[in-house]
Amino acid sequence: MVHGFGVTEFQLVLLRRMADFRPELVEDAVRRLGAGRAELREANKRWQAMVRAPGFPSGVRRYTAVLGAPEAVVARRIGDLACTARQWALPLWPGLRFEVLAGPGGAELNAWLVRAADTAPPVLRTLADLTPWSCVVADVGAAFPPAVPREGSAPTRFRLDFTAPDAEGRPHALTADFTWGLLQEVRPAQAD
Repeated sequence: MVHGFGVTEFQLVLLRRMADFRPELVEDAVRRLGAGRAELREANKRWQAMVRAPGFPSGVRRYTAVLGAPEAVVARRIGDLACTARQWALPLWPGLRFEVLAGPGGAELNAWLVRAADTAPPVLRTLADLTPWSCVVADVGAAFPPAVPREGSAPTRFRLDFTAPDAEGRPHALTADFTWGLLQEVRPAQAD
């Protein structure tokens, strides 16, 4: 752990980006962490300063410096690329893990929340099942194939385009927005 910056502060950093979509959920989560808005802003400010500091570790090592040793290290192939996924448990999201996917040499390819290996995904059958913070990118992609991934509006954001039925079974073209891999909102898809 970096002096005065550990798991709680890191969760505040994740929450800071989610506040753009779900301020009411973030406010409740910040309270559960025993913090307030000032601590949320300060944690984000410190994180940004640390990752820009010349002596702070880069890639996967920055997360190990803050979160400690990962709970799991999993080899993963993406096409021809041999990758390693490192996962940490975070108290705010017990059924999820914060995962950093690294390529050869430890270069960070992606960092987001994923479903824990020992946790069943939620049952997602209709649009009504897609509630904020209920699922991660892989959950939605598996429930409504073929979901099409899209770049989000910022580095910590991700989008999926997919079709899901409403309660009466009528299909709807939708876009889901995720922050750090966690569902924030679902809206009608817009033609590009």
